[in-house]
Amino acid sequence: MAVNKVREVMTAAPVAVGPGTPVVEVARLMRDQGIGVVLVAEDETLRGLVTDRDLVVRVVCEGGNIEDRTVADACSEDLVGVAPDDDIDRAVALMREHAVRRLPVVEDGRPVGIVSLGDLAVERDTDSALADISATEPNE
Repeated sequence: MAVNKVREVMTAAPVAVGPGTPVVEVARLMRDQGIGVVLVAEDETLRGLVTDRDLVVRVVCEGGNIEDRTVADACSEDLVGVAPDDDIDRAVALMREHAVRRLPVVEDGRPVGIVSLGDLAVERDTDSALADISATEPNE
């Protein structure tokens, strides 16, 4: 049976932090949980998304004391997302159109998951190198 809906491939229960969370804490959270993206939410409403790359480009590269910086300084606020019942083809089209690798999955204004390019590759292009890499457990 073919997988057609985002909910069938998304990572459910994504890690989320508040906008005032220190970037150092977010970086440690990513390291400890082996993830590259954290959602930024306030009162259960999605406010942004921060990736490991965002931390480097928007915080570390600027220099200064990173201990004083919060995730609000690093997150992408101009988000495009999908709903759990959206077709996978919609997620693929949005990733292509907006040149992003991850989309937050939002239901009733609340973040409920993340769908990544790797998730879609594992489902749609099982013989690709990206699918092989994405299906492999990360090294500790």
